[in-house]
Amino acid sequence: MSEKSSSSGSDEDIDPESGQPVEFGGVLSKWTNYIHGWQDRWVVLKNNTLSYYKSEDEREYGCRGSLCLSKAVITPHEFDECRFDISVNDSVWYLRAEDPEHRQRWIESIEVHRVSIGIITCFVTEEDEDEFLTAARPDGENNNGSKEKLFSSANPKGTNGIDFKGEAITFKATTAGILSTLSHCIELMVKREDSWQKRLDRELEKRRRVEDAYKSALNELKKKSHYGGPDYEEGPNSLINEDEFYDAVEAELDRQDKIEEQVREKLMHEPTSSLLLFHVEEMVQNHMTYSLQDVGGDANWQLVIEEGDMKVYRREVEENGIVLDPLKATHNVKGVTGHEVCHYFWDTDFRMDWESTIENFNVVETLSDNAIIVYQTHKRVWPASQRDVLYLSAIRKVHATNENDPDTWLVCNFSVEHDKALPTNRCVRAKINVAMICQTLVSPPEGDREISRDNILCKITYVANVNPGGWAPASVLRAVAKREYPKFLKRFTTYVQEKTTGKTILF
Repeated sequence: MSEKSSSSGSDEDIDPESGQPVEFGGVLSKWTNYIHGWQDRWVVLKNNTLSYYKSEDEREYGCRGSLCLSKAVITPHEFDECRFDISVNDSVWYLRAEDPEHRQRWIESIEVHRVSIGIITCFVTEEDEDEFLTAARPDGENNNGSKEKLFSSANPKGTNGIDFKGEAITFKATTAGILSTLSHCIELMVKREDSWQKRLDRELEKRRRVEDAYKSALNELKKKSHYGGPDYEEGPNSLINEDEFYDAVEAELDRQDKIEEQVREKLMHEPTSSLLLFHVEEMVQNHMTYSLQDVGGDANWQLVIEEGDMKVYRREVEENGIVLDPLKATHNVKGVTGHEVCHYFWDTDFRMDWESTIENFNVVETLSDNAIIVYQTHKRVWPASQRDVLYLSAIRKVHATNENDPDTWLVCNFSVEHDKALPTNRCVRAKINVAMICQTLVSPPEGDREISRDNILCKITYVANVNPGGWAPASVLRAVAKREYPKFLKRFTTYVQEKTTGKTILF
């Protein structure tokens, strides 16, 4: 409200021809309502009427409101030096100027308009009365001209009345804001009422359950006290009639059936963790018995690849057209122990460091400190479908039965079922039975030196039985297995050697 607030006319200027003050206008802040507060408006003082518009550019759309200053009361604010109020009957405008000088200028301009318009109105009124008396002759001459002058002098007052359109727009904006606020308040109250209603319903439901339990317990207590005495036992002198006796027997039989059903359900729903852990021990024993057997002279096993200390054997097996070739690999790795190899093979924290065929995995359940259930999806190899696997992974240390034999560390992974990882149409569920069996061989160091990684050798036996879960060309599967298994074993053992370099030996 700087240059824009400057008036378009002077409060001292008066039109020399008409004797009326010229139009005076500028920007004032007007109090609109409690929602929008003070808003800048273009205010115009003209013809004893104070009108305001939303802005100077919107004058052509009509004013938003107007006041006739004939009976207006101007009140400068007691504390705010820039504010002054104009009231006409019940209508009050609260206005603020840019500074006290502008406020004083507006007040003086309004007073000048009131005084000037009042003098001119009185003069016109007296002149009209004289003309009316002069025109009222018996012959009736000039009656029409007198009437035209009389009504023409009254018209300016009528045309400067209240702008109903502007007042309607202001009233509509104010009421719309109030209604919006009230709607928001009502919405908050309804939400609060719904919350309390839900809490009340929950409390009533709890009370109903407690009352039902109390009534049930009371009835049971009455039955026990009623039928508990010796006079109600079976016999010729029993006080129970036939119907009551039959009901009592029926109730007792139902109670016994219910107890038996609960026992059966308990047995059926025995924790899966204990059953699975028992299955783990069976798998460990099978691998220790059969997986460590030498297959070099077995005609059923074919040596498919030999690279240094690593040998890979395969036995061709097909079932219903699906290739189920068991695979067995042996390898010797220097500088690492069996415990270290099995640790990095079992611990899922290192899984993505060395396993390149997995897309993602998650631990479905932890059965114990050394047994978990893992769900993993493998990367798709087009055009084959994507595979997923759900298996139990356990790590064990098997003590040697002969003191001359080394202890054995073993990790076994075998497929299981779990409610949290059911098969989906997106992937084909494969079945696996895999074991990583490791034994540590230690050569005595020279002299009194401590055992170093140069003195240890890990003997690895890796067995894998995989059911791909769907048909695929046998030649393709066998070619992929022949290429991938040796590559996996070399990559993994190299990873373990790199991870353990410079670390304390973990026996």
